[in-house]
Amino acid sequence: MNLTGSMMIAFSMYSRIPVLQVQWTKERMKYAMCFFPLIGAIIGLLEYGAILLFRTLGFPFLEQIMPVIIPVVVTGGIHMDGLLDVIDAKSSHGETEKKLEILKDPHTGAFAIIGCGVYFLLYLAFFMEMKPAMIPAYCITFVITRALSGLSVVTFPMAKKSGLAAAFSDGAHKRVVGTVMVLYLVITLMGLWILAGTGGLLAVSALSFLVFLYYYRMAKREFGGITGDLAGYFLQILELVLVMVLAVLSHMNI
Repeated sequence: MNLTGSMMIAFSMYSRIPVLQVQWTKERMKYAMCFFPLIGAIIGLLEYGAILLFRTLGFPFLEQIMPVIIPVVVTGGIHMDGLLDVIDAKSSHGETEKKLEILKDPHTGAFAIIGCGVYFLLYLAFFMEMKPAMIPAYCITFVITRALSGLSVVTFPMAKKSGLAAAFSDGAHKRVVGTVMVLYLVITLMGLWILAGTGGLLAVSALSFLVFLYYYRMAKREFGGITGDLAGYFLQILELVLVMVLAVLSHMNI
């Protein structure tokens, strides 16, 4: 078992964090998804550090805008690309085959551009409404979104036998990866309970479950299963939903 190699594969695929390049062997692929949520942990630490730094230096604009930019910079936009591809595909209102073709199209449609603009405006608006006390809870949501996305890759049906999601799903030791994703969720939700209280825990858990359920049903109904783009779409949508719910909670006495 080469867990270091598995981690390098996860980081090289799902982030732009410099790591040693290793061969994608069958043994390493079995456990690569286990390290996917660690990228979320790094994003959360960078978010917290950037917010603290710019608040200390007295740059409120950078304190508010950098948390929106950091996840895209760290991931290289791989999940945002999935979001935009799925927006284009869903906006076509075509048959399953047509939608899957659009997902493979490297060109970006008008609906994706519109969706991208709306997404970032909503994200920034709700982040700016979040009170400082809720920032630590916000920073650990990046682990939650990746744990659920990774869980979907090893449990949901695939829309096609080729592609990124299929490669990681087929190569994964699904029982081990699924168990590890659940452990990530348990640990982060416990942390959320400490940082945001019972109300925060219940709200984030409920909204995460509902978005996860929507993702499963939508993917099966409209695409016949999930793809790498759909996994990215889910991750980005859940990140937006969680920043929205934490912003609302920070203004409530719960």
